Amino acid sequence: MSALPLIIDTDTGSDDAVALLLAAASGLGDIRAVTTVAGNVPLATGTRNALFSLQVAGRVDIPVHPGCERPMTRPLSTAQQVHGQDGMGDIGLPDPLRLAEERHAVEVLLSSPRDHPGELTLVTLGPLTNLAAALVRDRDLLTRYRHVYCMAGAADLSGNITATAEFNAWADPEAARVVLRSATPDKVTWIGWDVSRRDAVMTPEDQSRLERIGTPMATFAHRVNRTLADWARDVTGLAGYDLPDPIAMAVALRPELITERERAHVDIALGDETRGQLIIDRRRAAPPPNLTLVRRVNEAGFKDLLFTTCAGIHQSRYDLKEHQ
Repeated sequence: MSALPLIIDTDTGSDDAVALLLAAASGLGDIRAVTTVAGNVPLATGTRNALFSLQVAGRVDIPVHPGCERPMTRPLSTAQQVHGQDGMGDIGLPDPLRLAEERHAVEVLLSSPRDHPGELTLVTLGPLTNLAAALVRDRDLLTRYRHVYCMAGAADLSGNITATAEFNAWADPEAARVVLRSATPDKVTWIGWDVSRRDAVMTPEDQSRLERIGTPMATFAHRVNRTLADWARDVTGLAGYDLPDPIAMAVALRPELITERERAHVDIALGDETRGQLIIDRRRAAPPPNLTLVRRVNEAGFKDLLFTTCAGIHQSRYDLKEHQ
């Protein structure tokens, strides 16, 4: 099976970093470009983290393009309380070897599928600001991609940043609405925090297994999520930390991991009390579906992909053990 040609849009925090490892080192993805957006951390920090994550995976050749520095209409609100001030667990990572590209992320999102129509899969791991900005310029953009997978929302209305909202949808709900109003269920799939909370929780046993693998990628994936683990214990109360962006990436790379999905008409709340909450119309009189929502994923299959990727032979140019 040939590798899936990918564009990845990310606000690189610690779980985004693991998602980049899956795409870059599993053999399933062919990353053509990474674009970055402000979200988990400010734009410059997220860009640095994307460059470093690709370096750990031995892929310093992949270009990284910075994008939008703030949401469409709102001030930036980060998730540094979750992922650390540097977004990577505050473990003191050095600067990456490569610099970011000068070309803006939105230009990359617009031009790449025009140059390769119907070939590229887009995976978004952060707020949808870059994609929405591109859609403002090209309303048919989503049709030019083979498929678009977004880690966004919570289809069961159980949130992680508020009672009912997931962070990416909450951080820039106006951008999410732009995407939803251009989406069709055959082209756009959202994987929400409800999936991560059920099927992508790294239990203490899973964390120990990842640590024991001992490769640079496994050590990196384990250590950068240390503040996420603390936050999950204290705030969400999960039996370990969850990995929303890696499970979204796994779905893009291996759609057969999906065990339950639905097509529905989805909108998003913009008001202060319900900001970022998905509005899912399941009535018989609902408008036509605009989105495919993943509801459950094969947990064992996802974790097998994670562990085998982190254990694989690769050309990492950075060994965390040298910097402990």
